[in-house]
Amino acid sequence: MFNVFRARIHQKHRTIDFPKSAPVLPDRFRGLLSYDAALCQAECEACIPVCPTDAIDLHEPGIALDLGKCLFCGACEAACPTGALRHSTEFRMATRTREDLLLSGEPLKLAQALEAKAKKLFGRSLRLRVVSAGGCNACEADINVLSTVVFDIARFGIDVVASPRHADALLLTGPVTENMRLALEKTYEAIPAPKLVIASGACAISGGPFAGLPEQHDGGAGLLKVDLYIPGCPPHPLTVLDGLLRLLDRLDG
Repeated sequence: MFNVFRARIHQKHRTIDFPKSAPVLPDRFRGLLSYDAALCQAECEACIPVCPTDAIDLHEPGIALDLGKCLFCGACEAACPTGALRHSTEFRMATRTREDLLLSGEPLKLAQALEAKAKKLFGRSLRLRVVSAGGCNACEADINVLSTVVFDIARFGIDVVASPRHADALLLTGPVTENMRLALEKTYEAIPAPKLVIASGACAISGGPFAGLPEQHDGGAGLLKVDLYIPGCPPHPLTVLDGLLRLLDRLDG
């Protein structure tokens, strides 16, 4: 017992101060793609064929990016001859609608808070039932990280629960394979109304690298009404946490 106390004293306070202060992410972190239209030579089209999920397309006067399809692989940044496309260290990327993830030079419209009645129900306590519908386990791993002492998601009244009967929201990962479709639908039905649906990761939003394959459903939007989209492959734990706190109106900016 004394060794435990001694270790905790040595470790000191481990929980990050977010959202009171901005986190410092390493330069190698691949966050939101910044696009400089002034540098873009759209006619070169170098970034389009290298994208593994067809997330980039021509759009007058430059290009358009579908953040819901983006795998954050960095291939477009490496292929761009002018530096018009660059990954930033911006982790805030969650949106309320699928359309808000379609970018063509304008700033990303971050998620807005729930409507007043829903915010009153979920604002102080939110229980999540995670459904891994054919994912590779990367998104699930980073969701699990939120329960560690570093992020301590429970301090915001947010917890992951084992039973959908105890949940307020369904947190979906994976492209929704046909073998997981029925399990997803039954889990959703078992969550008491009113309830929320959160799609986390490119697979859950658009099918990711599996989009178009008949064995899956290109994410959850075709089966369920999604209330929050969290892009990434996988989304960083801070991206998930920021999106949840925005949804609950727990952030100032």
